Amino acid sequence: MPFKKLIDPLQEALKKQGFETPLPFQKKTLSKIKSGSHLFGIAPKGSGKTTALILGVIQKLNGEAFEDAPRAIIFVRDKEAVLELESEFKKFTAKTDLRLYGVYEEHNIDIQRDELFNGIDILITTPKRFNKLFFMNNVNVRQLQMFIVDDAEFLFRGTHLSDVSRLPESLERCQYLVFSTKYDERFDRWQEKFMFHPQMVSMK
Repeated sequence: MPFKKLIDPLQEALKKQGFETPLPFQKKTLSKIKSGSHLFGIAPKGSGKTTALILGVIQKLNGEAFEDAPRAIIFVRDKEAVLELESEFKKFTAKTDLRLYGVYEEHNIDIQRDELFNGIDILITTPKRFNKLFFMNNVNVRQLQMFIVDDAEFLFRGTHLSDVSRLPESLERCQYLVFSTKYDERFDRWQEKFMFHPQMVSMK
């Protein structure tokens, strides 16, 4: 999927940042994300995974806000990763009306709850903080379209995998995207439970 097929706000953002053509990983993944496929995107750092994720989400949501509940949730390892991904997203959402919000343990949960109540489209979160908000009924997942894990290697430390796996049990239909530098056989559990017939894009 070449950049010229993306919505106008994304094309403007890409041009502003000097992107001319998609990297091989981006070209292979963007069309699959747009089609609604479940996806494992496996590639080394520098392959454009994060940009592919961002472009795919904004394109899928058509760059437009909708109601109040998040339509995309992205799990990352910690506060630093939340802030970093949030900053990257903002480079591409400036010309859209998408509402983006990041939550993590080190911030006041009451403030986070109020921000979520005001309405968002894309939620970037750590697993632990999401679970706390979710089980306090502060995150509405009725509109959720995209369930994403970025740099998914962190899932296999501590309780992250079980924390992240609780949400799909509450979802009827959703697109699952997992991005990682390498495939781990423990991902197979997700294929069996949630990611029916996922596609794989693997770059070495």
